Order: sequence, then C-alpha cells, then structure tokens
Amino acid sequence: MAQSKRHGEILRLLQEEGTVTIASLADRLGVSLETVRRDVKPLTGDGSVLKMHGAIGLPSMIGEAPFERRMRENADAKRVIARMVAATIRDGESIMLDTGTTTSFLARELLGHRRLTVVTNSSDIARTLATINGNKVYMAGGELRSDSGAAFGASAIDFVSRFSVSHAIISTGGVDAVMGVMDFDLDEAEFARMVLSRGQRSLVITDHSKFGRLGLVQVCGFDSFSELATDRSPPHDLAAALAQAGARLSIADEEAGFS
Repeated sequence: MAQSKRHGEILRLLQEEGTVTIASLADRLGVSLETVRRDVKPLTGDGSVLKMHGAIGLPSMIGEAPFERRMRENADAKRVIARMVAATIRDGESIMLDTGTTTSFLARELLGHRRLTVVTNSSDIARTLATINGNKVYMAGGELRSDSGAAFGASAIDFVSRFSVSHAIISTGGVDAVMGVMDFDLDEAEFARMVLSRGQRSLVITDHSKFGRLGLVQVCGFDSFSELATDRSPPHDLAAALAQAGARLSIADEEAGFS
C-alpha cells in the first residue's frame, strides 16, 4: 500500500474510532511500527492528527465521551427504528425511557409530539424533551455517569418504580436467543428491568448489530416485554425465541416504512 493510500486509511480509521494505537495501525495496515510512525509524522505536523502516548486521534474527537461516539455507530439504523416507534406514540401519552443511544434517537423523533409525560434517568433525553410542547419530564435522581449523564443506583430505581406509563422503552447491549436481553453494566441492567415492568406496553429497541451479542448481565427473558423493534430481521433462533415468548417483532425499513 502506497504512503498516500495509507494516509487515507489512517484517517478513515480515525473517523470511525476516534483514537487508534500505533501498534493497532501497524497490524491493520500490514506494515512495521517504524513505517506507521513515518506515515503519521506529516499528519501530526499539519495538525490533521493529534499524537498521544502510543496512539493518535482526531482533534475533534479527543476527550469525546464514549456515549457520543456510540451515537454515531449505526446512526441511520437507530434513526429509522426511532422514527417507527415514535409513530406509535400519541400526543398526551406517558413514556418511560432508559439511557441509551437508540432511546436518545427516539427522544429526538418525539420533538413533534405534544403534551407527553416523560420519565427517564437520561439527562440527554430530559434536555431534549423538557420545556417544549407542553411536555412534563420527570428525571430520576442519583449519581450521574460522566460519559452518558445518566442517573443510576437505588434512588433512581425507586423513583421510576412509582410511575405507571403507557410505553416503557429500553435500549440494550445485546440480544441472545438463550439469555434474552443483556447489558454490560449491572446498574444499567437493573434499571432497565424496572423500566420494562412499569409500562402497559413494554418495548425493547435495538439495531441489528446487537443480535447474537452476549452481554455481562441479563436484563430479562423474552417473556418480560411485549415487543422488540429493530431495523432488520433477526436470526432464526432469535426470532423463534421471541415468537415462543409471545413478543411481537417490529421491523423498520427506511424504504417501505415498517412492518
């Protein structure tokens, strides 16, 4: 690979990941560490790339929270799922949303709705929907996470347990045919489990990249929610497990609407 092509590939990887180690670049480009260092030197020299200890990053993304990076991952899929779900929510209804990138996209798709009652532990969702269109927004208290600005812990769970809403909606870190809905953080899993129990309709929203992914903690089995909304048909074993549990599968499609 010529140096100019490697420059383009380095910049592409940085756009996708924000920061990349020198060792990882050497491995992925199939060149030596010294070659990567030579390639990177003019990019750092003209300010296109910032050099850190053993790694490089784009200036615009240094210090960016992991939540903000995740908002860019599969953004089109998350947006079309959010649009489909927003169309099923009527003005004046009550919704409970946990923190997550897909639920944050849903909050943005709800900006045209009026008189919503929103219960959430996400400061991003609260900021998006509060003080507009006659909405009422209730924000769970507790320790705020530095990356997502969301509240977790016993006080947040106790707060949302007092509400009963029309639509209880969570996002998720993984969906496995055997283990069900999963996450990578115990506090997030416990909060999401409580959210699902508070809705007349309980909905898991996730893009297809989470199918077959095992998390660290189980949120719930497929019999603990009424519907899963996604952007692509899940694998056969996962679809069969949903059907056996009686959970509805809703698939968004950018071209044809949704089914």
